Amino acid sequence: MLIQGCGPVVGAGLCLAMLAACGGSPDREPSSPTTGGAPATSATATGGSAVNGKVIVIDPGHNGGNADHPEEINKKVFVGNGYKACNTVGTNTRDGYSEHAFTWDVANRLARVLRERGAKVTLTRKDDTGVGPCVTERADIGNRSRADASLSIHADGAEASGHGFHVIEPVAVGKNASIVEPSRKLGTAVRDAYRSGTGIPYSTYRGRDGLDRRGDLGGLNMSTVPIVFIECGNMQNPGDAAKLSSAPFRQRMAEALAAGFEGYLR
Repeated sequence: MLIQGCGPVVGAGLCLAMLAACGGSPDREPSSPTTGGAPATSATATGGSAVNGKVIVIDPGHNGGNADHPEEINKKVFVGNGYKACNTVGTNTRDGYSEHAFTWDVANRLARVLRERGAKVTLTRKDDTGVGPCVTERADIGNRSRADASLSIHADGAEASGHGFHVIEPVAVGKNASIVEPSRKLGTAVRDAYRSGTGIPYSTYRGRDGLDRRGDLGGLNMSTVPIVFIECGNMQNPGDAAKLSSAPFRQRMAEALAAGFEGYLR
């Protein structure tokens, strides 16, 4: 995320060529969450899904109306160890594909896969045209739902030379102390599944082995349920941006994230 949000299996060129051959050229707007990529696979064939009956909250970072309402998103909210902006605008690729559109699309794709496996899924925002909600309210949605697990989806806006993904885990700030350890288990499960399912390498510029820990993110600090953030790639890096902009590849990301929940809840 440019502003607070957020071993390859094949070579990048070959991966994108394969996507193009399947009709998956990069697009610029979020496609329908029910289209693009291979059909979601169900875990029931192997003895039942670990997410069946579980409550999962998905937080698509930012929102499409944030940039037009700075007075709302810039107001300060208490995040456990200080005050920060209610929300932020996010970043975008150099071709103009926005982080908020990316997170909305992936979140809906992921929700569909999880619901097909029997999970009870709640998103922290209802569309990609609104404002907010504040990071504290996003955490509260998971808390009120008594979620078994929560995931905040982002894409980074780092220097173009950096590439790869990383998962951000909470550190103990106060009210979140009891969920730090289960969140680390969730973070490892999401990291392993995302790398295996997408082939995107660990971040070259942040964290270690695809994991980072932070105490400055309100969504982590104010949570009382297991939660992690994922920066799915760096939107400023051309290779990462091509993947993030591809609808079929976003479906692949969603299915990998679903496998992360399966691994955590198994």
